[in-house]
Amino acid sequence: MNNPYFSYPLVLVDLETTGANPNSDRITEVGIVQIDEQGSRSWSQLVNPGKEIPEFIQELTGISNEMVADAPPFAEVAEQVLELLQGRVFVAHNARFDYGFLKQEFKRLDMRLQAQVLCTVKLSRKLYPAEHKHSLDALIARYGLTFVGGRHRALTDAELLQQFLDVALKDHGFEVLHQSIAELLRQPALPPALDPAQIDELPESSGVYIFYGSDDVALYIGKNHNIRKRVLAHFSDANPKEVQLAKRTQRLAWHETAGELGAVLLETSLVSQLEPSYNPPQRRIKELGGWRLVSKDDVLQPYWTPWAEVGSEPVFGPFRSRREAANVLNKMIDGHGLCRQILGLEPKPKSLAPCSAFLETRCRGACVGRDITHNARFSAAIERYRFPLWPYKGAVALAEGPEWAPVLQVFDQWCYLGAINHLDELPALMAKPRKFELDVFKLIQKEFKKQGHKLQKLGCDGGAESQKDL
Repeated sequence: MNNPYFSYPLVLVDLETTGANPNSDRITEVGIVQIDEQGSRSWSQLVNPGKEIPEFIQELTGISNEMVADAPPFAEVAEQVLELLQGRVFVAHNARFDYGFLKQEFKRLDMRLQAQVLCTVKLSRKLYPAEHKHSLDALIARYGLTFVGGRHRALTDAELLQQFLDVALKDHGFEVLHQSIAELLRQPALPPALDPAQIDELPESSGVYIFYGSDDVALYIGKNHNIRKRVLAHFSDANPKEVQLAKRTQRLAWHETAGELGAVLLETSLVSQLEPSYNPPQRRIKELGGWRLVSKDDVLQPYWTPWAEVGSEPVFGPFRSRREAANVLNKMIDGHGLCRQILGLEPKPKSLAPCSAFLETRCRGACVGRDITHNARFSAAIERYRFPLWPYKGAVALAEGPEWAPVLQVFDQWCYLGAINHLDELPALMAKPRKFELDVFKLIQKEFKKQGHKLQKLGCDGGAESQKDL
């Protein structure tokens, strides 16, 4: 037996970092406990992150900028850390956070970390299903775990995980604990053409994922608050459609988001762009456009305008095609007794003559001079389709994620521009070309109605200095 808990060497890991994003934040401390047939050994190291530690993080961890000023950067300890981790099951609380940060740090150095990963949050849920809370603080309170020194220090938290394993071993015995760990480490059968390393990279965070087949054609796009869990569920599903999808999958891609809003916006946009064959069929846009109203001989008439040609003048729509727009207009005409001849939709004879609908009593007689309210009724009927003007002087944003590290989802002129972590990224985002997408527009309208009180104004020029609450 290699250790008291499992038949394979373990390494218990905890990190302290400058924030929650492994792409933009950095490690400030590493704590490691190795467990094998030789017993347990501890190692820890402060790390200079090369950037300021936010005040909130300093208060939480007790690690200040002064403490790490003379510490080595991660590059100087990377080989030592990798040697401590290799050949062992990687164990951590909310393990994908720590594993993801280390993988990203190694990736910057052209080094690779790949290991089986065990999350002690999941282990706690599996072994103690009647308990509602499984955070490390909850385990400390529930089982009387003890520590010396400050909580939220890397080695302290790693050693607390060993105490939790001791409790689990005492409560359940080796066989149950071993079996529970083995089940959590077990992976479903993967598509034969898929590189297993991609599965190792999958994050346990919110976002959008894409399955690609041969010729790099998108097969399926989905979203979830836990990308890794949802992707693996696809490969475990015996549904014939899921089995076929797995067989055809050759590559995975994903985009992490700060929350559900970013995920649903990105998914909607990507489905529209890539048209994956395994997603539900989308209503195709043949020719996006709308109606403009033009006054001709004191009569209002609708003129079809492609959306790309829509300017600042009022427009009614948008519609996915001229046919859809015509169907809406025809229902409007029939429902309000309007005249196709007057609206320019039916040839008008040189001499005053009634339209075909008038003879069937469906037109109130504008074509023969008997309907003086035609313009007013047409204006009122089409008003419900008026495309709303952008109600702000510039871009606006909705914040997602933790208060101390929010991600801003940015919108302008009913277009979703993307997400930024810091306001200094805004000018570059504003400079990118934008495309109006009908389904995204509808989502934006829905979210603004729901979260309008949370909108932040970014200003006409996209400048950071003009940000203020609406």
